[in-house]
Amino acid sequence: MHILLSNDDGYKAPGLKALLEGTKEHGEITIVAPSENKSGASGSLTLSKVLTVTASGERCFAVDGTPVDCVHIGLNGLLDNEPDMVISGINSGSNLGDDVLYSGTVGAALEGRRLAYPGVAVSLVGSEPKYYWTAGQVVSAIVSELKTNPLPSRTILNVNVPDRPLKDLNGYKITRLGYRARSHPVVRLNDSSDYRQYRIGTIGSAADNGPGTDFSAVNEGYVSITPLRIDSTDHSQCEHLADWALNLKLKS
Repeated sequence: MHILLSNDDGYKAPGLKALLEGTKEHGEITIVAPSENKSGASGSLTLSKVLTVTASGERCFAVDGTPVDCVHIGLNGLLDNEPDMVISGINSGSNLGDDVLYSGTVGAALEGRRLAYPGVAVSLVGSEPKYYWTAGQVVSAIVSELKTNPLPSRTILNVNVPDRPLKDLNGYKITRLGYRARSHPVVRLNDSSDYRQYRIGTIGSAADNGPGTDFSAVNEGYVSITPLRIDSTDHSQCEHLADWALNLKLKS
């Protein structure tokens, strides 16, 4: 296999090094990752400037752009041979529930959705996580299974690993996304009336963390694997909206 690795914490992040250690036994590895931390970049693609790609060691490239920029460049011109799959991570901190809407880790995996194998986004759950090796071994097991028992290529696996030694994991659970309560208010940093500065508030706590959710699985010591798809269409509303649209009027 040829595996493209990326992340949103930057090409020097410890999680990316652990990801390399966990995947290199499975084939040829290429790293294309942001030159600096781009957490929260989601699916952002840079169109407003020229991007610079800098070689940093053997088969490792740093891009002054977003995680999606990295994967997009890797798949559409940088690499001589297209990879079989994209794995993004290992993120420093969780990507649970509606975190996936903001996550650069998930965004990078989504950008590789057209390849032969599913994209995988991997996160280590904790405020200051340290068991990156554990998450690397989890990824190795997932890749081994995908090679022998492949899933549809446009599937994205969002993987969250409890921050604990490998022997202390309780196994794997296939989960659905839970969701968080509303985020805390933004924090105003100055008192000026005409020039205001704000810091984004902390994320909300889990509001839907019942059985079957990703929150519940990691709280119980299991690796959470949530299959994601890119189609955001609410198909259940299409028939109703077709009737609703008949009442719309065009201005003359």
